[in-house]
Amino acid sequence: MIGHDAGETDSLEGASETPVPRRNERLPLVVLAIDDDVSMLKFYASVLVNDSVRVEGAADPHRGLEMVEDLNPDLVLLDLSLPGLDGMEVLHRINDRNALARVVMVTGNYSIETAVKAIQEGAADYVCKPVSTEKLRQLVEETRRLVDLEQRAADLEEQSREVYNLEGMIGRSPVMLELFDLVRRVAPHLRTALITGETGTGKELVARALHNHSPRAQQRFAVFNCGALVEGLAESQLFGHRKGSFTGAINDQSGLFEWANGGTVFLDEIGDLALATQSKLLRVLETGELQKLGFPQPSRTDVQVIAATSRDLGADMKVGRFRADLWYRLNMVHIHLPPLRERREDILLLASHFMTKFSEQFGKDIWRASHKAQSALLAYYWPGNVRELLNAIGRAVMLTRNRVLDLEDLPDEIRMNPKSAQPLPTSLEEAERKAIVGALSVAKSKAFAARQLGISRARLYRLMEKYGLSKGSPGDPDDSSDEKQMQASEG
Repeated sequence: MIGHDAGETDSLEGASETPVPRRNERLPLVVLAIDDDVSMLKFYASVLVNDSVRVEGAADPHRGLEMVEDLNPDLVLLDLSLPGLDGMEVLHRINDRNALARVVMVTGNYSIETAVKAIQEGAADYVCKPVSTEKLRQLVEETRRLVDLEQRAADLEEQSREVYNLEGMIGRSPVMLELFDLVRRVAPHLRTALITGETGTGKELVARALHNHSPRAQQRFAVFNCGALVEGLAESQLFGHRKGSFTGAINDQSGLFEWANGGTVFLDEIGDLALATQSKLLRVLETGELQKLGFPQPSRTDVQVIAATSRDLGADMKVGRFRADLWYRLNMVHIHLPPLRERREDILLLASHFMTKFSEQFGKDIWRASHKAQSALLAYYWPGNVRELLNAIGRAVMLTRNRVLDLEDLPDEIRMNPKSAQPLPTSLEEAERKAIVGALSVAKSKAFAARQLGISRARLYRLMEKYGLSKGSPGDPDDSSDEKQMQASEG
């Protein structure tokens, strides 16, 4: 750490490992100064170091970039003119390595043009040397405020995952809240239900939620994938068979309906079930009787049946691939799960939930995603829905070497999606206006503000008029001299 009596450059660059930030732990704010002037590094330390602020420094820009990765700083004070590597290039690389760091450009040659460029490259601020003690402390306080806001947002996100969670289903979008309400209302009275939705939307989770909120919650929950077995084996697995009823039937076997008696049977992808098996299933639903293969006498069973499909059963019925009477029987309660692209309010909530899950699984503490990563997640189409998001976050958490999940950690199809490209943080006019407002807010006079901006007072007045900024009260001692100077300049 840089102290008041720091030594030569090498000692200033030495950085110890930063503790991994925890969600409920307030660590010292980490400030990294990158400046080839060692006296500036010492100045930063003498002004800022205290129990709540840790300051590190690097006189070499390449070493500074390494420290960005090692320290995960909250604030970077970056000199614009550096030997061997331009400050703008360092800014660009910092944004690539740590999108959450707040970078403030520091220079001895202030101009609106370079300020605008820095802001559009992602800098949070642009200040001119000599930097006042008051300005430095203001930058640190503003960074602390933003870090605390981010912490509170993360805490609220975690609380939201608990509030907007039904049996493992996460969602706060209106359509998901309606679905949660529907599940709670129908589960106590359920006999049959049909869940529809694209692959990967979480249909089995809905089925389990229906079971867990029903009077049968303490009984068995049996899952059967109707497309996983050929027709004869599927029928045997569901209803059971007698020894010798077919080749390979070496003994009597109970079926899934008998095994789950008193509980719930979940039939996934029921649209893949053969017509003959559909007919037997309909009899079970209508009479509670099941017919085992090879047994002349039917047996009784008492189960609730929840079916799910990603197919268009309406189209299948028209061409005779699915029984209409079975459809009507199952469709007493119909729950449709929307694709993830139609509930984008839930994407970041789900991503946060999966980051926590996989961080615990892989022994990491990654619970935040960079702004670029968040934008990419929101922009992607998600053809594989929640399952695809789960796999993408799991892979990213497993492979990343960073403490923040960044754009480069995401799979290529998400990262290279054209819609994931980030817009410039601000327009030229917005950046120019910000630079002028900033200079005016700290300058003692407009003449001094114009010098700080690297422009004439005449141009400063024209820009103030362009952006609707007040020239001050008539009694402003700076106004009269500025007006005369402007007139002389324009004359």
